Amino acid sequence: MATHEEIAASLQAFCEGYQNNQKLKLMNRDWNRIIVIKANDIDSQHTLTLHNGELSLTQGTPGQTADLVVTSDSETLADMFYGDITPTEPYMNGTLVIQGTEDDIVRLDFISLMIWGE
Repeated sequence: MATHEEIAASLQAFCEGYQNNQKLKLMNRDWNRIIVIKANDIDSQHTLTLHNGELSLTQGTPGQTADLVVTSDSETLADMFYGDITPTEPYMNGTLVIQGTEDDIVRLDFISLMIWGE
């Protein structure tokens, strides 16, 4: 089981990977989304906000409706946002649940792929 701090550190690594990729920032300059990350085995919630190509991380839930909600156990979230695992396997076996439009889910998966590779 990962801790809230480990999830936060993995999300920070994800944000840094994103911010260091100019191609991703350019590709997402008009994809403004709020993404909530929730652990289902510990009390841990974070929000990724993508606005004008810039990605930021805050703790807790946003003050507005999320476009995507990513829910899983703490270990899967930390591993996934560190790039140790791809989202495909936990998504396919039901460990990872993503609520949002199919287009948004595919875009988030693509961002992860661009940051961490396969």
